[in-house]
Amino acid sequence: MNADFANRGWSPVYSASSSSRVVLVGQAPGRIAQQTLKPWNDASGRLLRRWLNVTDEQFYNPDLFALMPIDFYYPGRGVHGDLPPRLDFARKWHPCLLTQMPNVRLTILVGSYAQKYYLDRCAKHNLTATVADFNMYLPDYFPLVHPSPLNIGWRKRNPWFESDVIPALQTIVKEVLS
Repeated sequence: MNADFANRGWSPVYSASSSSRVVLVGQAPGRIAQQTLKPWNDASGRLLRRWLNVTDEQFYNPDLFALMPIDFYYPGRGVHGDLPPRLDFARKWHPCLLTQMPNVRLTILVGSYAQKYYLDRCAKHNLTATVADFNMYLPDYFPLVHPSPLNIGWRKRNPWFESDVIPALQTIVKEVLS
């Protein structure tokens, strides 16, 4: 399944521990994350850590956060950003990892790929509606828009996200980590 990536000398990019309390599911590592083998090691990651109100040390502590994208390898560049992750990768590997993390109290779903995979038919008709109705998915899941700089227009059109959703997210994350 991953032979093409192994032949390039690439390693999977994720972080997890049997003690992880929060699972953060994103799309796939970006180019920089793949090169540095550090998930969310870019502008999107910096914004995400601000949204969560956590330090780099907390975020990269696998006993607190499992950083588990839908695909553990950079999918390559597409016409409008990165190519989509391989969903069959998540189907094979996520259940194996999740069974080894008995202390997980919250799964944060960053972006539409993670939401479609985990929420399936419970997801709303689009990402905006799913994120707006985040309370519906608690206490297990918290859906978020991707913190990519490409999504700044979405955040400007949806000011309720930063005024309502982010404070709720920060409160829940603080409770889970304490």
